[in-house]
Amino acid sequence: METHPVIHLEREALRHWCNGDPSGFLEISAPDVVYFDPFLSERLNGLDKLTAYYESIRGKIFAPKHEMIEPCVQEIGDAAVLTFRFNSYSGSEGAQMRWNCTEVYRRTGEEWWIVQTHWSLTAQG
Repeated sequence: METHPVIHLEREALRHWCNGDPSGFLEISAPDVVYFDPFLSERLNGLDKLTAYYESIRGKIFAPKHEMIEPCVQEIGDAAVLTFRFNSYSGSEGAQMRWNCTEVYRRTGEEWWIVQTHWSLTAQG
């Protein structure tokens, strides 16, 4: 079964992210991206704000083990909605964080760009 291009883009960005490098996400985010994160009190609007936030945490996030679970893409014209669960494990004790993620991508020509991101923490269990 062929994997949708946005799943490949997301997996690559997550691989960089889990090694302390947010550049993978910055490289595929549109200038008008909007971003929700449970650790922020408000939405970030635009690539400049997202870049500033990501640069403030560059090199601080490491998850040697991580998994994207059940990625699902719903393509609607030149938009694609990617939803998945994400588990990350860090530290010598393997501390786990569990997430839900929704990414909305927009296709421009042959390229896909993130225009909306929403991360939320899920219950442990």
